[in-house]
Amino acid sequence: MPTDPALADELVATVRGWVAKDVIPFASEFEHADEFPETMVQQMREFGLFGATIPEEHGGLDLDVLTYARLVEELAYGWMSLSGILNTHTIVVNLVKRFGTDEQRARWLPDMATGEIRGAFSLSEPDSGSDSQALRTKAVPDGDEYVIDGTKMWVTNGERAQVVALAARTPEGISCFIIGKEPGPRFEGISVSRKIDKLGYKGLETVEMAYEGHRVSADTVLGGPDNLGKGMHQILSSLELGRINIAARAVGVARAAFDAALAYAQQRETFGVPIAKHQAIQFKLADMATKLKASQLLVRDAAEILESGVRADVEAGMAKLFCSETALEIATECMRIHGGMGYTAELPVERYYRDAPLMIIGEGTSEIQRVVIARGLLRRAEAGEAVI
Repeated sequence: MPTDPALADELVATVRGWVAKDVIPFASEFEHADEFPETMVQQMREFGLFGATIPEEHGGLDLDVLTYARLVEELAYGWMSLSGILNTHTIVVNLVKRFGTDEQRARWLPDMATGEIRGAFSLSEPDSGSDSQALRTKAVPDGDEYVIDGTKMWVTNGERAQVVALAARTPEGISCFIIGKEPGPRFEGISVSRKIDKLGYKGLETVEMAYEGHRVSADTVLGGPDNLGKGMHQILSSLELGRINIAARAVGVARAAFDAALAYAQQRETFGVPIAKHQAIQFKLADMATKLKASQLLVRDAAEILESGVRADVEAGMAKLFCSETALEIATECMRIHGGMGYTAELPVERYYRDAPLMIIGEGTSEIQRVVIARGLLRRAEAGEAVI
C-alpha cells in the first residue's frame, strides 16, 4: 500500500536534515578511522529506519518501497556505509516478512523493527559469489535439529548481528535458515574467522563467518519444513528489494559527487573565470546531471513495480545496473573536475571514488544484472507479455 505522500515527504526531509547536520560533517572522520558509527545508528533506530518496511502490527513503519528507496538515497548521500548497515538488515526483514511462519514473524520482526535486533545476510562463500548454486555450506538433519558446517564471505553486520539469514544445502536442495546468535566474534559454533579490509565501504564490519558443527532447531527453517529446498527462490525474490537498495545507494553517492563537482566548478577559477564557464566542464556537468536524473527515474520505476506486487527482477536489475555504473562514472568525473584536490583526503571526493565501485559488485555484478535482465525480457516475450 502506498505511503501517504505527505508522511513520506516529512520522513525524507527529516532524514535529509539529520544527514546534513550530524552525518556529513563527521562521515570522513569515522570513515578514515574505520570506526563503527554507533551514535548515528542509534539515531537511525530512533527514526524507525530499521523497521521501515515492517508492518505496523509488528511495530514497523510499513513504508512503501519508493519511500524506503528515497530514505536510502538520503543516507548514502551523507555516507554510503549507513545505507549498507540498513540494507542487509532489511533483506533479512523481507525474508521473514514474506516467507516466515507466523511464529518466526512474531519472534523476530518486533525487535527488528526497533533495531534492538539487527540482521545479517549470509549467501556468498569463498568459492561461491555470483554462482550461488555452487555454495558448499551444509545443514545436515540430526533428529529435530540441523548441524551446520561451512564458511560464508562478505557478511555485513556479521559480528554485531543477532539474527542471520543463512543459505545452506539440505537433502532437499538449498534452504534458508533464520538463525539467532549473540553479538560478538564467537557464539556456540559460529565464529568470525576474519575481518575483511576494503577499499571503501568502511565504518561497518564486513567479515568471513565460519560455522563448525553449529546446531539449530528445525523451526529455524524459513517458512517451516514445507519450504526446505526453496531457499534460492526465497532469497532471489528478496534480492529484488536489495538491488533497489543498491540502486538508491548509488543515486545517493552520485548525487553527492555531482553536487560537490557543481559547487567546485562554480568556485574554482582558471584563466580569470570559474571553470564552470569552460565548455569542457559544462559538458561533463550536463552528462552527469542527465545520467543522475535517469538513475532516479529508474529507481522510482522499479520501486513502484515491486510495490504493486508484480515481479520486478528486470526493473530492479536495470536500476541496479545503470545506477551503479553511473555512480562510478560521476564519482570519477567529480574527481577530474576537482583535479589534484579531488585526490586528497581533505575532501569527501576520494571517498565517493572508493565507495562507488561496491555498487557494481554487491548484490550481483553488472554482468550478472545483464544476465538477469536479458532472461527476464526473453521470459516475458515468450509469455506474450509486455517486455518493458
